[in-house]
Amino acid sequence: MKTINYNAPVQCSKSISITSKASTVWNILTAVNEWPQWQTAIQKAKLNGAAAAGNSFTWKTGGANIQSILHTVEPFKFFGWTGKTLGMYAIHNWTLTEQNGITTVTVDESMEGFLASLFKKAFNKNLEKGMVEWLQLLKQQCEKQ
Repeated sequence: MKTINYNAPVQCSKSISITSKASTVWNILTAVNEWPQWQTAIQKAKLNGAAAAGNSFTWKTGGANIQSILHTVEPFKFFGWTGKTLGMYAIHNWTLTEQNGITTVTVDESMEGFLASLFKKAFNKNLEKGMVEWLQLLKQQCEKQ
């Protein structure tokens, strides 16, 4: 797993417990093309090929078009990618840990680049808000399965 940049100006980590098996969470999380159906902040998403390390996907969130490459795809455990947009570079990782039918999902992200440095405070605030929303929407989607 490629670790986030802990020296980046923008970074955040959040977790949530989901009453679902890791396989359910995994299937929803890795179905990139389906993100816009449940993740309200994502306008479009297109994975090129299968969910496999090295494959790319493009997506649009918050008005920004992002080009990403999957770096880690370890079923039911780790899902991560790097992304580039507007001169910024991000590392985004998901970790799933299941115990007794409850899956703890942790998401970590770092962002760096000129805009990330310039708008560090606002970007950190927005990243945290976005992560919390994404985790809550993922929980809702998984628990209704």
